[in-house]
Amino acid sequence: MTSHKKPVKTNDGMSKYLRRVFTIMFGAVGLTAIASFLTMATPLWSALFTSTGLSAFYYILLFGGLAVSIWAQVRAFHLKPAFGGVLLALYAIIMGIVLTPLLLISVVQNPWTILFAFIISAVMFACMAMFGYKTVKDLSFLGLFLFMGMIGLILVGLASFIWPSLLGGTFGTIVCLIGVLVFALFTAYDMQTLKHAYNYVGDETQKNQLAVLGALHLYISFIAMFQYILSLFNRD
Repeated sequence: MTSHKKPVKTNDGMSKYLRRVFTIMFGAVGLTAIASFLTMATPLWSALFTSTGLSAFYYILLFGGLAVSIWAQVRAFHLKPAFGGVLLALYAIIMGIVLTPLLLISVVQNPWTILFAFIISAVMFACMAMFGYKTVKDLSFLGLFLFMGMIGLILVGLASFIWPSLLGGTFGTIVCLIGVLVFALFTAYDMQTLKHAYNYVGDETQKNQLAVLGALHLYISFIAMFQYILSLFNRD
């Protein structure tokens, strides 16, 4: 008697892994949205400002969140997946508070720009993620250029704290456009890296650690695109 075995679906593991990545990532985006809303709806928003600009509390959150993000990425494969998820949640909440000044400006000038920026960011993110997953072209050559671009954007952002007018006018618009481009490409690059890395990690714990790390990378790209697009909409 001939036995009939069901064909093994070799992509089942990859599908579950990617669903885990995007579930964690969009959960982090949701936390950011909730944190921003609660900050704007409560007196907490006033702690982000002084009479002359942004407060010391704002900068503590900004650089503290950056430190949490870097530490979580460096230690990704030394942390339990659950603790990595907690760090991502903490970072997402901090980012929600840090985004509040930009959102408040948008609410005053044109609240609809928040929705438009989110929709555009979501469409761009989906397209670039799909491209990174489907393309057969090796995108690893982009890694160094994207890293340099991100460092450049961070340095310009730091310089703007000293010279607030730096990001005004045409230069500020160019910086925002470059920011959108860099993080759109980062989305495709990270998506392809996550796809390839899945085949090289070992046990289920490492796959879960990789899923949290991948969700963090994609979350950063999505939030950065949203931030730069919203800034473009609300430039003077």
